[in-house]
Amino acid sequence: MTDRLAALLPYPKSVRPQPGSFEISTETSITAGPGAQRAAAAVRRVLAALPWPAGTGRERGAAAGGIAVDIDERLPDEGYQLRISPVGARITAGGEAGAFYATQTLRQLLPDEAWRAAPVPGPAWQLPCAEIDDAPALSWRGGHLDVARHFFPKPVLLSFIDMLAAHKLNRFHLHLTDDQGWRIESQRYPALHEIGSHRPRSRISHSADPAVYEEIPHGGYYTLADLAEISAYAAARMVTVVPEIEVPGHASALLAALPYLGSVPGGRYEVSPDWGIFPQIMSPLPEALGFLGEIFGELLSAVPAPFVHIGGDECVLDSWRDNPAIEACRRELGLGSADELHARFLRQVADMLAGRFGARAVVWDEGFASGAGTPAGALRPDTIVMAWRGMDIARRAAEAGHDVIATPVVPTYFDYYQADDAREPLALGGPVTVQDVAAFAPGAAAVSWPGHAARRLIGTQFQLWTEYIRDSRALEYMAFPRACVLAEAAWSGQPAQATPAAATPAAAAPAQAACAPAVAAPVQAAAVPDWHGRLTAHLRRLDAAGVEYRPLDGPRPWQQGGSGPRRHRAGHRIAAIAAHLDEIARQPGVP
Repeated sequence: MTDRLAALLPYPKSVRPQPGSFEISTETSITAGPGAQRAAAAVRRVLAALPWPAGTGRERGAAAGGIAVDIDERLPDEGYQLRISPVGARITAGGEAGAFYATQTLRQLLPDEAWRAAPVPGPAWQLPCAEIDDAPALSWRGGHLDVARHFFPKPVLLSFIDMLAAHKLNRFHLHLTDDQGWRIESQRYPALHEIGSHRPRSRISHSADPAVYEEIPHGGYYTLADLAEISAYAAARMVTVVPEIEVPGHASALLAALPYLGSVPGGRYEVSPDWGIFPQIMSPLPEALGFLGEIFGELLSAVPAPFVHIGGDECVLDSWRDNPAIEACRRELGLGSADELHARFLRQVADMLAGRFGARAVVWDEGFASGAGTPAGALRPDTIVMAWRGMDIARRAAEAGHDVIATPVVPTYFDYYQADDAREPLALGGPVTVQDVAAFAPGAAAVSWPGHAARRLIGTQFQLWTEYIRDSRALEYMAFPRACVLAEAAWSGQPAQATPAAATPAAAAPAQAACAPAVAAPVQAAAVPDWHGRLTAHLRRLDAAGVEYRPLDGPRPWQQGGSGPRRHRAGHRIAAIAAHLDEIARQPGVP
């Protein structure tokens, strides 16, 4: 069973194997120390959902043993200590989240069958004895899913949240609106979901090829009750939903429903069947801000989100410059350009979110760049910047005082191919390989920043844009196993291929829990096993869970691209995109 200790992912800060094993079953008691009731409840939720083998526990005469859960406020809220001995286990956590993550580690130490949905025949489950100390390096560890370009039913989102939680990722960035669809029920403006939630057809050819469409309507939306359910489901798994309503650009679906909010007087709009960057954009005038206040009120009544993403990216501002009323507003405000007006609009939305709903705004890095260096156009200071165009703009945003999330195209955009392989199903371009993700070091990149800026790097996440991801099978293929490896970079702040372990000599090891047996002194922490070997072992867990990931040696026959409009082609080369992100971000047709 020591091989299970060598297959943890993300790998803990310190792992010290101990002799023996502990049999765990449905009869294993879970007790809470002072102030640890909520933490113990989190442990029970995880363990109660596992498919325990039949006939274990009292029926098979297992030795009595239990799991004790304690709180130590000196630990980080998401940190924990896990002590497993032959007679029991003890979880000491900084808070409820730490206890939850300790239990996720326990789950990985069980047989692969613990990842199934129902029991299969087999022996009682044993945990290898060990002393594990762990805590995340980054507070924001997430996954982004675009449900606007292709809609995914609610059960798909719940399964996605389960996988985030299993990998100790704690943010679910839900991209709910874009040119291709509006996915939120609105009781105040029902045209949004009645008109904006569907399109008559969808492009199926690559953006670099002549347009070919599938003449089948596509659409869907989440009711406010659905969103409340999704949020509550995520919260029980220590995942915070970060909803995104794109403003002021990527607004075709919104404007198809409510054209008077556009910046072209009398303009006609449609929910787009195409992918790319379009000139359709909201007006920045007071009527639009009033509308957004009502819409965010509806959304946040269902999703009590501490963070709300407001987009701000890829905005074509020509229609603002051409609109006399908008230009007059800009001059009256003393702003020197449409870019400054763009930044001021984002600040107004952020002020509204903070003042009325107590939520912090998040923007893509264009929202920072458009007003950088101009006091009249600067973002609200507590606005979080997602830096997708590289670590240089991340540094500049951090130096300006903004918290920053590292989301560089390479290697966090998982809508790109996973290999240069003609068998791969159609994608935007690429590749972004699992090796690229394993080399990602979000924390290391900030080491050279000034100290005040380095402290502003709060996390990272992966992105799944869904132009070419049409269903849940394609979603799992593109997400995994890259998301598994990104989870380690997010947890440790270091590349998976060089995750450090705190090798603690026996003399300095923490005292054993009271339930520990009188055995040999703790051994030194194990060296970190190779990430590739750990990932290979982890894929057996995904097999048990039924996740349709991409095998490390390439797609299975039924996962390949085939022929026709959806056949594989090279697409946009990732090296060129990485080298010219500032210019590419302004080119229509390149997401």
